[in-house]
Amino acid sequence: MTLQSVKFYQTGTFTVGNRLLDESMRTVQSNRQRTNSLNSGHRACQGCGEALGARYAIDAAMRATQNRVIAANATGCLEVFSTPYPETSWQIPWMHSLFANAASVATGIAAAMRVKGKNDVRVIAQGGDGGTMDIGFACLSGMFERNDDVLYICYDNEAYMNTGVQRSSATPPAARTATTPALGMHPGNDFGKGKNLPLIAMAHHIPYVATASVANLHDLEAKVTKAMGIRGARYIHIHVPCPLGWGSRPSDTVRVARLAVESGLFPLFEAEHGEITASLPLRKKIPVDEYLKLQKRFSHLFGSAPDTIAMIQEIADRNIAKFGLAEGE
Repeated sequence: MTLQSVKFYQTGTFTVGNRLLDESMRTVQSNRQRTNSLNSGHRACQGCGEALGARYAIDAAMRATQNRVIAANATGCLEVFSTPYPETSWQIPWMHSLFANAASVATGIAAAMRVKGKNDVRVIAQGGDGGTMDIGFACLSGMFERNDDVLYICYDNEAYMNTGVQRSSATPPAARTATTPALGMHPGNDFGKGKNLPLIAMAHHIPYVATASVANLHDLEAKVTKAMGIRGARYIHIHVPCPLGWGSRPSDTVRVARLAVESGLFPLFEAEHGEITASLPLRKKIPVDEYLKLQKRFSHLFGSAPDTIAMIQEIADRNIAKFGLAEGE
């Protein structure tokens, strides 16, 4: 019998190759002891980036706190697909809030735990970009200003996907949505609108702010773990592609998320008390059109709007300079 050596390349799964890694190098998702806090059976669309982001983040938080987590969840896609009454896919204490007040509800839960002497129970608030950056912005700012002991996680899919793909303040320039159609002299969403909530969170000088992507699991889990080790207000902004709203293939969700990072359009960084402390350099800078062309919401730009693509490239280039992302080139 001829013997053949076997090489193991898959290092982020349950395969033998993963077990060759030191345990400290394995992701939470590759560990059989993961909590599956957002379990199977939910009704998310195929390839949903938000479902991935929520599972990754909450499983990491559970490990960091020895499974002592309570979550408050704003109305939105995540709430709708995970808890169709009377069912739920959540395996943790979980509370549905209104669109606007997830941060306030989480603040109340944290206060109740403190009064009851349960200081080991940590509280997370979570919502989409609409419930976070628009409808819930006042409550979130109040949570930051008071430095309440809550981690707020925003799952950013860049529009109101649950109600029909309308524009939010996270929708990127030139993107087509139901309320920013690809019509007229300047089709898609206008340039110069919207807000950058991680930078706004930094302006509150809270203990910790970070951005993360479902395409970089180690980085996402490390940031959630770090946040759970800090007291006070914390904010993590996770980029979660939406195949339905973006017009991308469900199988391309992680690829699209990775290209958003590698183009410079979604920089990964950390900040403490208002100052940037770390950023993740680009492994290989790619032009923005490599990212845009995978999404139907930008299809109107190709062949007729090279100047618009150039303007989007300028945004990416400014991010690369601002956050020091070119150091890895």
